Amino acid sequence: MLTTKPSRRARRGLTRRALTAVIGVLAVMLALPIAAGAAPTTVTPIPGLPPLTIPDIPGAPQIPGAPSTPKSTPTPEPTPSTPETPKGPAIPTVKTSTGWIALADDATHQITWWHNGNQVKQMPISMGSNAHPTPNGVYHTKEKYRDMYMDSSTYGVPVDSAEGYRTYVEYATRMSWDGIFIHAAPWSVAQQGRSNASHGCINISTENGKWVFNTIPRDTPIVVRGTIGPKYTGN
Repeated sequence: MLTTKPSRRARRGLTRRALTAVIGVLAVMLALPIAAGAAPTTVTPIPGLPPLTIPDIPGAPQIPGAPSTPKSTPTPEPTPSTPETPKGPAIPTVKTSTGWIALADDATHQITWWHNGNQVKQMPISMGSNAHPTPNGVYHTKEKYRDMYMDSSTYGVPVDSAEGYRTYVEYATRMSWDGIFIHAAPWSVAQQGRSNASHGCINISTENGKWVFNTIPRDTPIVVRGTIGPKYTGN
């Protein structure tokens, strides 16, 4: 078998090219700052010679034979979300011994409930019609009735008269001693949140009436605002 060996001149040329490649790599390393934590890259500048390991240097030219490193796009930090403030009116400035305050606003036909200064619930209502407007002022909750009959004769209007009534209601919470309650009124759900249709009481749905009955303690202030009625002066 014949073996062909490179001549001395060829070996010297190969050595010079290898030294030139190494010197070029070292010059790039010295000319540019090495990035902290940069991943090293292994290259083979001259076939047949041992590979060289060099660090990944930002801004350095690509070394022949080195694998290209894909550029990573920094992930933007998520913007912190701000909790939404419940929509509704400002809490009335009235004293409360229970921590609860309510505002029945005729402009929006809504009643809003706060507990310890925080808005808890808002519900649609229907208050007294123009013929029987609910007086404006500060009421306080009194006794509660799981169910009862409301009778117009209790305030002087005979049951059999044109304006008289005797109606079975559920979840009734008294607001005044002269007959104003906040109570469930499923027959007026279509008007609740839209218009006034009661004889002076605050009508709410059965579900909301049950919530008030089970949640709101006695002596909680309920502010009525914006009706065409007179000023409430009772207790």
